[in-house]
Amino acid sequence: MQHEITERHALLDDKGGLTEPGYARSLILDYDRAAIKANSFRIKEWDYYLITCDDFAVALTVADNSYMGLDSISLLNFSENWEITTSPMQVMTRGKKNLPPTSDAGDTVSRGKGFELCFYHGGDHRILKFSMDKFFKGKAIKGEIRLENPAQDTMVIATPYKEDPKAFYYNQKIIAMPATGWVEFDDKRYEFPEGQSFGLLDWGRGVWTYKNTWFWGAAQGMVDGHRVGWNIGYGFGDTSAASENMLFVDGICHKLSQVTFNIPTRPKCYRTRGGCCMPSGKEVETMAREDDFMSPWTFTSDDGRFEMDFEPIMDRFSKTDLKLICSDQHQVFGKYTGRAVMDDGTVVEVKDFLGFAEKVYNKW
Repeated sequence: MQHEITERHALLDDKGGLTEPGYARSLILDYDRAAIKANSFRIKEWDYYLITCDDFAVALTVADNSYMGLDSISLLNFSENWEITTSPMQVMTRGKKNLPPTSDAGDTVSRGKGFELCFYHGGDHRILKFSMDKFFKGKAIKGEIRLENPAQDTMVIATPYKEDPKAFYYNQKIIAMPATGWVEFDDKRYEFPEGQSFGLLDWGRGVWTYKNTWFWGAAQGMVDGHRVGWNIGYGFGDTSAASENMLFVDGICHKLSQVTFNIPTRPKCYRTRGGCCMPSGKEVETMAREDDFMSPWTFTSDDGRFEMDFEPIMDRFSKTDLKLICSDQHQVFGKYTGRAVMDDGTVVEVKDFLGFAEKVYNKW
């Protein structure tokens, strides 16, 4: 049984703990950074947009993680199989980026030497403007994207942590906002075609524990004339009150139960002077294994309402290991094929439906 939050009230109590763990269809719990009782260096706030069409995508991030800030622009080209990400960082931002306490109003604006990211809220639409003078090999990037912001259900989850009563994860995903706009890079202009382009917002505020591994996936597009998308994931905190799994059809939420990411594995290679070697024969059976992100995945659910195959086309991979701060991220873009079931039993079937699925480990 999953608990749905239906009445507006404060997110945190006077001790800094969540007042009501569970899920909601809109951002009805009121976030107040000043109400947090945890160490201020543990506060994490971010706005992340991903805009996709069949051939390319743009990802934009403004994050204030208290002891560090991050502004990121990514351009992904699926037809040519490449991606570029550049992420200027700042030290000890500690809330100075002034990210809005809600996604329902307010602007997110971050500027630095040679770059800017501006997310403007226009009520029934959002405008994303961005530029970076030295995006890649001294070449600049700039763009402007409009996201339609119709009244629709969203995925909202308030998740506590068993190991720390002052830690919490408050997150909203707005899926499949119709998109138009353009990006210019390397003397080429990329146009998001109307009716074939969609954007999502990952809006998050919280206090995390030091070490986490999460799984997240989403997809968005048109299926038989209907605007379809989903959000799936797990890994953060105590999700006994609710999962973050939702199917969206024409802006209406259909709550899903538990979804499992079945990532294939392979024997882990070992290093020699000649490079990376793989054993053979019986040695393979006893070898440690590692995730094989570019082989086909599957997704299964405990209630049979989300069953998908996933064919990867690109692994957006990054790894940082500074001992005290570590990050190992694999955001894999690919094509979903399978079925998802609405609350009334209607089956939504998709084939080669563009989306992504990721596994991320952070120690920070």
